[in-house]
Amino acid sequence: MWQEIWNTLLSEFSDIPDATQITRITLRLLVAAALGGLLGYEREKQGKSAGVRTHMLVAIGAALFVLIPQQAGASTADLTRVLQGLVAGVGFLGAGAIILGTKQVETRGLTTAAGIWVTAAIGVAAGMGRESTAVLSTLVALFVLSVVPWIVRDNRKSKE
Repeated sequence: MWQEIWNTLLSEFSDIPDATQITRITLRLLVAAALGGLLGYEREKQGKSAGVRTHMLVAIGAALFVLIPQQAGASTADLTRVLQGLVAGVGFLGAGAIILGTKQVETRGLTTAAGIWVTAAIGVAAGMGRESTAVLSTLVALFVLSVVPWIVRDNRKSKE
């Protein structure tokens, strides 16, 4: 009886067949979380509503949305449909950030929405095993979020 229960449990939780797969999945999810966290930390430092936890969850979720179909043996066409749905869904999340920011006369939250969108793309890259692309994209995004505002401010000051 106990053997039967044990076998049932093993069969239900056997979607990861070996240590190599467990390591690969864990690494991809951790890379997505870490990179999302970096972008979220930058946004939180700026006092924005979507911070570390939001960005980490978006990146992990995006990675999962590509990891699960890969594990299930999905075709490229199936994965393309998953990505289309993910992009649309993250767009709604970003729209929420914009709507929350429009309580004033000017539109606010566009950069936060774009950051969430980029974070999802970075999560997808990490989930697909494109860690180098994910890291490089994160560095470019951090440059845009951290350095570009200084450049724009300096240009505005020099024109005055």
